[in-house]
Amino acid sequence: MRKILLLLLVAGSLSALAIDPDPIQKLIVKGEKITKAGGGYTFTEGPSVAADGRVFFTDQPNDKIEVWSENGSITTFMQGGERSNGTYFNKKGELVVCADLHNRLIAISMGKQTRILAESFNGTHLNGPNDLWIAPNGGIYFSDPYYFREYWETGHKELQDHRGVYYLSPEGTVTRVIGDYKQPNGLIGTPDGKILYVSDINDRKIWKYTINPDGSLGSKTLFAPEGSDGMTIDNLGNVYLTNKSVSVYSRKGEHIGRIEVPEEPSNLCFGGKKRDILFITARTSVYTLKMKVVGK
Repeated sequence: MRKILLLLLVAGSLSALAIDPDPIQKLIVKGEKITKAGGGYTFTEGPSVAADGRVFFTDQPNDKIEVWSENGSITTFMQGGERSNGTYFNKKGELVVCADLHNRLIAISMGKQTRILAESFNGTHLNGPNDLWIAPNGGIYFSDPYYFREYWETGHKELQDHRGVYYLSPEGTVTRVIGDYKQPNGLIGTPDGKILYVSDINDRKIWKYTINPDGSLGSKTLFAPEGSDGMTIDNLGNVYLTNKSVSVYSRKGEHIGRIEVPEEPSNLCFGGKKRDILFITARTSVYTLKMKVVGK
């Protein structure tokens, strides 16, 4: 009997070792599921977290900027934000946005005053800034693909010779730092300002770069074999992508797994006072998920 019990215990241990639980669940609070936080939009995009944990996001076709609070409420911050798409808060507390109406980068104060940050490169107007990330030094990296908008004036055309990624220095100088993509889109940097991840969405690749002291990029390496509309990063260095689902990679480029969302996600960020709520924009709705990790 003792031998039989021993064999059963050993067999059970081996079986337990053979079972590899879904590693993505290690990042999510046990028992938590994707929750719909709001709906009825046309196309949600550009979530970014304010200092108090609120998340600002855009309903781009309806030219609205909305605000989600941790208590579950959603209110309209602004109607008429120049067709804002990607957003990110700067250290002044302004909402910096990629504004499609006039294809430029603008800053919006909480008093709803706007100022232009960038609208051209080498004397030529930008194609249409799409997404952005602000480095610790205040410099701004932004993608400038070309997505035709039906509300543009008749005869509008693509002006830049490359669909690039640009760097707006703290002094106000615009430099093209990437010019070899099919269609640049989502991007995110590490909190220490040393690494930048950028999506070439049409080529279905995420590239990783080192950030040089002058803002230029170096050491281009393939990070992930899939494209992404938006990106965010957590305190472990995991990078979150959005395409058919939320796809998560470790800082080493190892695929951890996917978080399925009822609608195809467009972008995401970590919100809430503790930055432990993954906030996902997904077409006509927005969703939340309570996480063990926190955003950076």
